[in-house]
Amino acid sequence: MQIVYSNTHKAHFGQSELVDGAFQPSFECPERAEIILSTLRDNALGKVISPKDFGLAPIVSVHQPSYVDFIRGAWNRWTSEGNSFDMLPLVTPGRSRVNGREPTALAAQHGWFSTDMLTPITNGSWDAAYQSAQVALTAQKLVSNGDRAAYALCRPPGHHAGSAYSGGFCYLNNAAIVAEALRALGANRITILDVDYHHGNGTQDIFYERPDVQFVSLHADPSWEFPFYLGFADEKGAGPGEGYNLNYPLPRGVDWTAWSEPFEAACNAIDGYGPDFLVLSLGVDTFGGDPLSSFRLVSDDFKKIGERLKRLRRPTIFIQEGGYAVGDIGKNVFNVLSAFEG
Repeated sequence: MQIVYSNTHKAHFGQSELVDGAFQPSFECPERAEIILSTLRDNALGKVISPKDFGLAPIVSVHQPSYVDFIRGAWNRWTSEGNSFDMLPLVTPGRSRVNGREPTALAAQHGWFSTDMLTPITNGSWDAAYQSAQVALTAQKLVSNGDRAAYALCRPPGHHAGSAYSGGFCYLNNAAIVAEALRALGANRITILDVDYHHGNGTQDIFYERPDVQFVSLHADPSWEFPFYLGFADEKGAGPGEGYNLNYPLPRGVDWTAWSEPFEAACNAIDGYGPDFLVLSLGVDTFGGDPLSSFRLVSDDFKKIGERLKRLRRPTIFIQEGGYAVGDIGKNVFNVLSAFEG
């Protein structure tokens, strides 16, 4: 399995994540990707390659151009006003007071295009997010050209980013960009399976009314866990997309026994859908030692995930999402990929 990686991600590291009323450096740190890469190299999983540049077209096929323009230019606008610290939204539009007009002022735009104060814009955010999308697209190209699977070591992650908003450490939705690129190449049906601890609200939002991209997610129940407002079991898609969105919200403290039952149901649903390609949003923050998780999977459980995914027998693009137990993240990712490889 080839591994696609760009060191451009190192330029992005938010120092101003707001957690429990205090600012701190983000859990989504460069060390995450570096440890994954080192572990995969040490275990000779496969060749590490650099991404190709597919330009902006695949990105704006998923994300609104005005949102992309904002993310691209926000830092320069911010610093031109005399600021040098991380950019976080000052205001967000209240639900009862939005008139539908997209604002033009920098502070207003940032609130318009953001969902939280966990996702700062820094000097390197656009370059890192852009290259993260190119990493995903390069892995997609490998699989489109005949590879059985490829792994995109994406950082920053993407599954919380909607067509016109950032959030949850995410700026561009790498899994959605890949799915849309596969459709553009002629694939009839794509499944995005999200096994991250947190619901992929951005991915669901993008494809909620479409039958050509099935979205399946196992995650912590949003009634008490981020992202809170999407990810409930009764969200099944709308219009032509009804029935193609499947959520499996889970309670606190689930271990492999409790997690594997809905995982098996998800895999059976994927088989029933019959996708041409599987896009796997690979979060390993279901690990029991993760600082942002309440689940209790152990490292060997990730081998079982890879083994079950292998039995789906679909060309698969692995997209890195969450996982914040830095000391164990490499081993957990390797266990999924190596088990898939057999």
